[in-house]
Amino acid sequence: MRARVIAYYLPQYHPVPENDKFWGPGFTEWTNVAKAKPLFKGHYQPQIPADLGFYDLRLSEVREAQAKLAADCGIEGFCYWHYWFGNGKKVLDMPFNEVLKSGSPDFPFCLGWANHSWTTRSWEKGKSFSSDSMIFEQLYPGDQDYIDHFFDVLPAFKDKRYITVDGKPLFVIFQPDDIPDSKHFIDLWTNLAIQNNLKGIYFVCKYDALPVMNTKNLKKIDTLTKPRYERILSQGYDGINSVTLKYAEFKATGVLHKAVHSFLRKYFGGIVLDRYKYDTIMNHFIMPEDFEESIYPQLIPKRDRSPRSGRKAMIYYGSTPEKFKSAAENAIKCVEGRDKEHRLIFLNAWNEWGEGAYMEPDLKFGHGYLEALKEILKKKKK
Repeated sequence: MRARVIAYYLPQYHPVPENDKFWGPGFTEWTNVAKAKPLFKGHYQPQIPADLGFYDLRLSEVREAQAKLAADCGIEGFCYWHYWFGNGKKVLDMPFNEVLKSGSPDFPFCLGWANHSWTTRSWEKGKSFSSDSMIFEQLYPGDQDYIDHFFDVLPAFKDKRYITVDGKPLFVIFQPDDIPDSKHFIDLWTNLAIQNNLKGIYFVCKYDALPVMNTKNLKKIDTLTKPRYERILSQGYDGINSVTLKYAEFKATGVLHKAVHSFLRKYFGGIVLDRYKYDTIMNHFIMPEDFEESIYPQLIPKRDRSPRSGRKAMIYYGSTPEKFKSAAENAIKCVEGRDKEHRLIFLNAWNEWGEGAYMEPDLKFGHGYLEALKEILKKKKK
């Protein structure tokens, strides 16, 4: 296989008390997906699932069918988003717990720590100045909490299906800068892993290629990424899943246009739509840093957050399986010259329907994106 494609997996599609409390009984991401409406001519909304329907992750048959679809197209495994808010507080852990406990599906997996607070803004539309209602605040109480967290995920690390790199369990961190001292956390978990008969842990963090942009750094956009990546790697991370969305948006429209749109979107949400052609974004998506050994590119099939955010959404429109195939080829070129262990590409995502980022079949394209990925992964290197 030309690359090791790991697909981010959202375990949100089942009722939980917190969603019931804030959005009504039975709420899941499907609620917003089904209600989405087109915001401009040719806008593909609503996006409706095909083969799997509006599924419920409490059903083992659904999880089995997802794994079969993913395996058939060459995806190596799922990276399940894992929520640990501190002091033992977890949420949305039922689907993965069932996978772990049952041994089914027999499909590789790893975990990604979605270390961010959870507020009502997650799915609240059209209120630019609305205040957040905190559901769970992400906390970092100290070493004992890190230790408790480690032992909570240790059974997963030891499962034969767990994805490894260099013989170490792969663990992804969503927001590394939010951890008070990443190096201390990484060292602590590494020592615990070795004490528990693992070779260590292979830590990868998702990291934005650009910092918060301002008038001072807009003209330096092409020089900002390398020092950011070097700094975060110096904290002990083995690799970075590069997040180049913002960079591609700036390059696609020009820094001034993007800066104005960002301002309007922040303070006057919905007055203008922030939308980009998918293929134009993809033309700028891969950066020189993505070819470096410790940098693992991101691949997106499509992106449209309007089910969640309405007119405040970021929208990439006009994606097709053929255009996705070109994007996949560009990502694979970054890694296929590396040794097999390090040919990682992170696919964002398997089932983020509320963000319009999904590989699962829909009514418009069917299995088109799955077939496109399968074809490009099996293509022989020239």
